[in-house]
Amino acid sequence: MRIFDPHIHMTSRTTDDYAAMAAHGVQAVVEPAFWLGQPRTSAASFVDYFDGLIGWEPFRASQYGIKHHCTIALNPKEANDPRCREILEVLPRYLAKDGVVAVGEVGYDSMTPAEDEVFAHQLELAVRFGLPALVHTPHRDKAAGTTRTLDVVRESGIEASYVVVDHLNEVTVEEVANSGCWMGFSIYPDTKMDPDRMVAILQRFGTARMLVNSAADWGRSDPLRTYATGQAMLAAGFTEDDVDQVLWRNPIAFYGQSGRLDLSSAEPAETYAGNSILRGARA
Repeated sequence: MRIFDPHIHMTSRTTDDYAAMAAHGVQAVVEPAFWLGQPRTSAASFVDYFDGLIGWEPFRASQYGIKHHCTIALNPKEANDPRCREILEVLPRYLAKDGVVAVGEVGYDSMTPAEDEVFAHQLELAVRFGLPALVHTPHRDKAAGTTRTLDVVRESGIEASYVVVDHLNEVTVEEVANSGCWMGFSIYPDTKMDPDRMVAILQRFGTARMLVNSAADWGRSDPLRTYATGQAMLAAGFTEDDVDQVLWRNPIAFYGQSGRLDLSSAEPAETYAGNSILRGARA
């Protein structure tokens, strides 16, 4: 089983996590910029964080044969803090970087007017740079937040195929499926989705435009939830090709629209000699 986790926050994880992920077939990841838990007080702290996403974290991942890409944005929660808004002027510098494959996470946390403004502005940046957009749906009042999200996406002019609406569940998936956007699901130990619920959604809606991620971060989460979902799919009667589509080919199809997805091998020769994972592949 080969796995591309399309949404995982490795800045919050350990090298043991990288080792476990590599051992369970994770060969590539996308790390979206997000809220680190401790509120940032200036644009300068975002700059340091973004520099880590495009520099240090890809190096850390490469030591375990994992290709690392990222998405860059002002996240919805901190869009409400005036001290953070200056980073919007800096974003174009980062959105031009090769390792940046989307604008994200953008969207809603509390559905405030400030979030409306920042969300629309960053979708404009996605269109300007020809990048996909990774959209965060709110944890509270998710159904209304998803409807509002899709309204803003339509108003922005970005192609639906360039948008993944993430953190979906049984209540919100149908509306997003009908919109033409990609559907993202975060598989967690206790909250959001679990592997069996994800299998039920795949049985109902099929495997097209589906992105399954662990969204593992500093909270209670598990970077191997993608692997667990693949195992649950097989147990439910899905084929190995179905699993490969959901866990590998779909993330490549979505983020490959950026034109920046590089899946050539990152394996250190001294550690992964003879292993041909991803060698020479490029989306």
